[in-house]
Amino acid sequence: MRQPDLAAYSAASIARGSKSFAAAARLFDAPTRESVTMLYAWCRHCDDVVDGQDAGSAVRSDDGRPVAERIAGLRRDTALAFDGRPDGLHPAFAALAAVIARHAIPRHDADEHLAGFAMDGEDRAYETLDELMLYCWRVAGVVGVMMARIMGVRDEAVLDRASDLGLAFQLTNIARDVVDDARAGRIYLPREWLRDEGLAPGDLADPARNAAVFRLQRRLVLAAEPYYASARIGVASLPPRSAWAVGTALDVYRRIGSKLVTRGAEGVGTRVSTSKGEKIAAIAKGAGMAAWRRKGGEPRSPLLWTRPR
Repeated sequence: MRQPDLAAYSAASIARGSKSFAAAARLFDAPTRESVTMLYAWCRHCDDVVDGQDAGSAVRSDDGRPVAERIAGLRRDTALAFDGRPDGLHPAFAALAAVIARHAIPRHDADEHLAGFAMDGEDRAYETLDELMLYCWRVAGVVGVMMARIMGVRDEAVLDRASDLGLAFQLTNIARDVVDDARAGRIYLPREWLRDEGLAPGDLADPARNAAVFRLQRRLVLAAEPYYASARIGVASLPPRSAWAVGTALDVYRRIGSKLVTRGAEGVGTRVSTSKGEKIAAIAKGAGMAAWRRKGGEPRSPLLWTRPR
């Protein structure tokens, strides 16, 4: 496959796939922004291949292959990218190869991310929040770690905070998409939480159960809060422009959860997003986080779920 301009391809990928993160990504310095968007392009491509989507849209495009076969193909092509042999592959793998060469991304990180997609392919049920957190780590926490590596982070304690931000993002995403996911046959909520509300998986898309569904959404949003708080402490350890971008992304995603809770049960089943004005406010708040340069802060809580070593 003839490779396009990888920077332009990756910028287009993030613009289509994540308006929230794209707004924050503009705040990175140019070299970091290019690498961050190229890593995003690989993540987005893998997600689309597994789900049969285009840039995360609701439109499905089934290529006829079993999910396990699609994941095997992603693993094969990702391995070729790590070997420096992406020629002839989808441009997402050439983008990944460039990021690996620049920032020494460990192969284990990419393997963990692909393991998260495999969990989706297995239609796993999560009995407890701890079980769900392993999934959140693989599909989002490890992405936060890879992004932090691009920003020059090597301190394991700071990488833990980067993982926390990814975990918080994913918990927010799951809370926002409970009904849409249920309609697609995917249930991420812990089964013990469903039992607490007297719900079966098939009840999540039933408007008559919106009050109970909302309580579960709010519970997820509250579960994300200590991870946002932990991640915010880690922002101070990033280079200034990276701290601004990450702080902005943190505030944008946290606003989504806050809006979801504010709307209450009446908003269940409708999409929550941030307005242009809210994104501008988040940029200003991110600048404040970047200006707060006192490193360290309180120790990370031992009660938080911690990424595997």
